[in-house]
Amino acid sequence: MKGMNEMIRQAQVMQRKMSEKQEELKSTIVEATSGGGMVTVKATCGQEITEVLIEDSVMESGDKDMLQDLVLTAANEALKKSKEHMEKELSSITGGLNIPGMF
Repeated sequence: MKGMNEMIRQAQVMQRKMSEKQEELKSTIVEATSGGGMVTVKATCGQEITEVLIEDSVMESGDKDMLQDLVLTAANEALKKSKEHMEKELSSITGGLNIPGMF
């Protein structure tokens, strides 16, 4: 029984640390670019897009389809990077264990 109580305590400590780290990472910003830097998208590790920057030259070209593609590509890459960063940081707490529903 003592071993079971220790496992429960360790799980609770891990859960608390993970919650704290997730909260901390919500304010961590990652960025991705597309079109050789013509579009930059910034996102938090909480999967929230915080900023989209578009070079003037893209706007001046008047190519709406290209702009949409560049924004979409940069946004998807920023969200991918934010998820990967979150997973990497949380795996340092879990010791590499894959806990369902955490990522």
